Amino acid sequence: MKTILASVYAINPYKGSEDGTGWNFVLQIARYNKVIAVTRENNRSAIDAFMLESPNVLYQNIQFLYFDTPKWMRFWKRGEQGAMLYYLLWQFFLPQFVKKTHIEFDVVHNLNFHNDWTPSFLWKLGKPMVWGPVGHHPLIPSAYLSHNFMDQVKDRLKWFVKNYFWKHDPFLKKTLSKSDKVLVMHSQVEGVLGLEADRKVDLSQVAATDVSYIKPQLKDKFTVLSVGRFVSLKGFEIALKAFIQFYQTLNEDQKANVKFKMIGKGPDEDKLKALIQKYDLNDSVEILNWMSKTDLDKEYRKASVFLFPSHEGAGMVIAEALSYGLPILCFDNCGPGELAGDASLKVSYLAPERSVTAFAEYLAILNDCKYYRQRLSQKARARFESHFRWDRKGEVLKDVYSQVLNR
Repeated sequence: MKTILASVYAINPYKGSEDGTGWNFVLQIARYNKVIAVTRENNRSAIDAFMLESPNVLYQNIQFLYFDTPKWMRFWKRGEQGAMLYYLLWQFFLPQFVKKTHIEFDVVHNLNFHNDWTPSFLWKLGKPMVWGPVGHHPLIPSAYLSHNFMDQVKDRLKWFVKNYFWKHDPFLKKTLSKSDKVLVMHSQVEGVLGLEADRKVDLSQVAATDVSYIKPQLKDKFTVLSVGRFVSLKGFEIALKAFIQFYQTLNEDQKANVKFKMIGKGPDEDKLKALIQKYDLNDSVEILNWMSKTDLDKEYRKASVFLFPSHEGAGMVIAEALSYGLPILCFDNCGPGELAGDASLKVSYLAPERSVTAFAEYLAILNDCKYYRQRLSQKARARFESHFRWDRKGEVLKDVYSQVLNR
């Protein structure tokens, strides 16, 4: 059993997204190796409380170290504001902190953030290095951008910054050259980094906790589900317009038998509500705020299909939906499209109105053909089993560490 030093900037067992991913990856490392997880001081209370509440034999393989830069170097950070700049400073000074502790370890692993355009400095510790999973949100076609001018400027500015780092940042180039293995989230990473195939390992950060799976029945009610933040990146406006177009093709009896539920919160909520009001769909479309895991579990089990026309390069909710055996409707992209694989019906990037029509037509197909929906549901659960169980991630990490130590 070897010792892995993992930098885990974001980790909180009570949260989802990047924080929850950090926690679960540390547990997976601990299944086969000892792990020293270095994180920020503000994560200590949640970690301590959870470990007291939820004992686990794996904790004996985990040691947490807490590090922050001096207050004068972070007084300006407020929540998400300034997070990226502080992360870079935190990473830069982390090796110096580790050296002062005089701890022994065999491999260094920069676990998160999951950006493939922000450098790590763990190579300064002179050990075999693993970087990732890393990736990025791909460039959104201009026709699909928010109509808000400032949103468009921000999106293109972010893309410019990413390209600058990929092409010119010397620290990123050093990170890449010193990484023995790079865990990549999707197919575009290899191209933007110029990564050699023998150092690349396909491993998405996306996974979900296994649920008690019940083989899908042929439900009479056709319930469409979408979950996520109501922002333009997630494509909720496209999802709603597609449901509206599908809904308008139904007769009155059929309309009474379909439902669309959107679960989440975000700046686009008023726009979505206005569309619902415009088409008088209050009885058929429901917007629900974030809810407990228990209540969300019930909504997943009631659903017939998961509609997620997101432009992002990942999508944690895809793994969740697959675990419940839900067929996925998504764009054919490097994010949800690659994650969902053969358990999905995918729409190419055409003009937005044509994409809306394509999604509406897929909804009609799945509503009309219950047996086809059932076959896709079985594929969804099979894909979860093969790609998105947390223990599968642990097995991949075990092999990766063995490979870098044997090089």
